[in-house]
Amino acid sequence: MAQPFTLVGTARPKPERTEELRELLLSFVEPTRAEEGCLEYHFHEKRDEPGVFVFYEAWRTEADLDAHLALPHMRAFWERRMDYLAEDLTIDFLTMHSPYGS
Repeated sequence: MAQPFTLVGTARPKPERTEELRELLLSFVEPTRAEEGCLEYHFHEKRDEPGVFVFYEAWRTEADLDAHLALPHMRAFWERRMDYLAEDLTIDFLTMHSPYGS
């Protein structure tokens, strides 16, 4: 398999929107995992900073991630993200040096 396209994102919600954002992001997990090209999709909350959400995604290719981001629910979230967030998402793109099956 080629190198996965991997990222880690952090979302810091407005305090009054934390629960709503948690539920919204949780609703993305199962449908995203079922998408073509999704290798891993995990949603976390920081133990030392409750209410700060971290997600880890590994996609077969960048084109698979682009297809995910083009879905209507993802476009809607991206357009309205600042309704939920205290600051914009932090997204770090990673190079995997230890893929499974290597």
